[in-house]
Amino acid sequence: MQKVYIIEDDEGITQQMRQALEKWHFAVSSVADFEAIDTEVRQCQPNIIVMDITLPNFDGFFWTQKIRTFSQVPIIFVSAASLDPNAIRAIAIGADDYLTKPFSTAVFISKIQAILRRIGQYDDFTDTITCGNYSLSIVTNILQTPTNCIKLTATESIILRLLMLNPNQTISKEKIIKRIWQNGDFTDENILNVNISRLRDKLTQVGLKNRLTTEYGKGYKFISWALSNFMPISAYLNGLSS
Repeated sequence: MQKVYIIEDDEGITQQMRQALEKWHFAVSSVADFEAIDTEVRQCQPNIIVMDITLPNFDGFFWTQKIRTFSQVPIIFVSAASLDPNAIRAIAIGADDYLTKPFSTAVFISKIQAILRRIGQYDDFTDTITCGNYSLSIVTNILQTPTNCIKLTATESIILRLLMLNPNQTISKEKIIKRIWQNGDFTDENILNVNISRLRDKLTQVGLKNRLTTEYGKGYKFISWALSNFMPISAYLNGLSS
């Protein structure tokens, strides 16, 4: 069973989320000590975290930054606050999605499922995409270089995979957004820009600074060597066609 860890101080909302998740056969746990959330995450080892912004003592932004020091577990923010600028701040510090209260349980579940699908179900593909001396694991989201490796977030990894699987081709922002956030309304272009910026910073750290290029007014392109070691990708690329 996929494990969901809920960080929410409103017990009523926590129970609503728990009931919805358990109907879909998720294993659900929630925070017990709001001063030791990072410790609980280490102990729980969840597949995904649901994070509220307004919490006792420290807010969700603080705890997300703490968690990101030791884990790349997907984090979906839920908040009564307006989408902008809180969503942009959430994504900038490592969150994977954002949902504004009140929300329907159907939308909530669909977002959880969408994130887990893109990080955990790769039956149609090999585990690794190899490009020159670099390889990206589509299971662990680790980009391996000849000398070191770097961990990407789930969203950064899906963006890089789309670009690597379409080498030297411009992929529009609209198609990237549709592929990543296909099951919800989280389609703010600024959020994509934050993820691209964060991804570019990480690529710079491993010597790929000039590989990710911006085609102004069009989208993004990955300047690539010949690709190898991946299975036919027609099913994967089907989501790009529209």
